[in-house]
Amino acid sequence: MKAVILAGGLGTRLRPVTGEHPKPMVPLLGKPMMEHIVALLRENGFTQICAALHYRAGEIMAHFGDGRRFGVELEYRIETENLGTAGSVRNCRDFFGDEDFLVISGDAACDFSLTRLMEAHREKGAAVTIALSAQRLPLRYGLAVTDSEGRIHSFIEKPEWPRVVTDLVNTGIYALSPRALDRVPPGGCDFGKDLFPQLLREGEKLYGLEMEGYWRDIGTPQDYYRCCADALDGKLRLEPGEAFRLTKSSQGGDREEEGFVTSCACEDRARLMGTLSELMLDMGAEYDDGIRLKGKDYELHICPSAVRSAVRIAVKSGDAELARSLCLTARELAEKLAM
Repeated sequence: MKAVILAGGLGTRLRPVTGEHPKPMVPLLGKPMMEHIVALLRENGFTQICAALHYRAGEIMAHFGDGRRFGVELEYRIETENLGTAGSVRNCRDFFGDEDFLVISGDAACDFSLTRLMEAHREKGAAVTIALSAQRLPLRYGLAVTDSEGRIHSFIEKPEWPRVVTDLVNTGIYALSPRALDRVPPGGCDFGKDLFPQLLREGEKLYGLEMEGYWRDIGTPQDYYRCCADALDGKLRLEPGEAFRLTKSSQGGDREEEGFVTSCACEDRARLMGTLSELMLDMGAEYDDGIRLKGKDYELHICPSAVRSAVRIAVKSGDAELARSLCLTARELAEKLAM
């Protein structure tokens, strides 16, 4: 599957944190925010990615290269002028062609099931399916009013309280059919303010899907610091950078590179590890370094994070698809046991 990452914004309000760095390169638990987005896309099966760049594009390209180091194929489209969000995506048309594809911001924090969003989009035959998130304070966002089937009937952009009629906000994550971009003018436009209302007026089918999981728009320093705290508390599921992982002295051995890695947020890491230990005891697991379970074609490693409320799950295998499938299955089991 294909995805477009919007990573060209200036991030003016976040300058006290970013300095001169592009906003997608601001670190979150030791990795640039966009690196977490790339990992989320790969985890959900989006391995062909195009990044739409503008501000300090060279810094982003130098870090990510062709994407192979991150398990994806990555290419770029660089804008010389501001085309708006919809214009930026339309500028990538030669990349996605006639396929349905995903659009996501390179500077938001998220752990949604993007696969679920694409499946819902295809089932409905929609022009656009928007990932919606319930927010207690929705005033900074665009609201989407949906019916019982999820079809969007109207948008309300950044309302005052008297105009708030729903808590479902537009996260800026979209499953799109290429026909949705036919109305984008050559000079570009924005999705929320321009294109989506126009598509509604023309009778196109736009749907919204309320997503489970964490999402936060990193628009201000306050948002950034709250997001860092949420990640440390395990409310946001992501894989931290090397500096935030267990060290040799704290884990009792060397940590080799893993094939596929994910994590499960859990307030009581020790209890969850105890439950998993009991389940895997008869399977021949070893316990001197977290839980290690070795099979003919794989090695599963589960251990608690030393710096946040989460359990890390990693699988090594010569078969990349086996590693991914086993890793996600183990996470699903851990999430059920953590409830």
